[in-house]
Amino acid sequence: QVQLVESGGALVQAGGSLRLSCAVSGHTFSSYTMGWFRRQAPGKEREFVAAIRWIGGSTNYADSVKGRFTISRDNANTVYLQMNSLKPEDTAVYYCAGDRWARLRIAIRDYDYWGQGTQVTVSS
Repeated sequence: QVQLVESGGALVQAGGSLRLSCAVSGHTFSSYTMGWFRRQAPGKEREFVAAIRWIGGSTNYADSVKGRFTISRDNANTVYLQMNSLKPEDTAVYYCAGDRWARLRIAIRDYDYWGQGTQVTVSS
């Protein structure tokens, strides 16, 4: 069974940094694309943050995080989201997701697997 488990969420001051991790198990994700999405308020739709193609490392970012966030992966089935220069508007529940077709798309419907999310709160 495929499992994605996020960690690293915390309360941080504006201007600070956090690194989120997503541990992937139950499948070989070496041919997938892994993405990060966030939900900024209850009832609001999840929005795309970043994605990385496991083979080759091609990336895609939302305009709102370009230059501040970096997505990466290692050889141990873990995906990271390094978040720098955090702003209060980055406050959200962050979700890890997997696309088995290895696209770099931004739509929720293009991702097959999801984690439970980790809370990031940025205080002003």
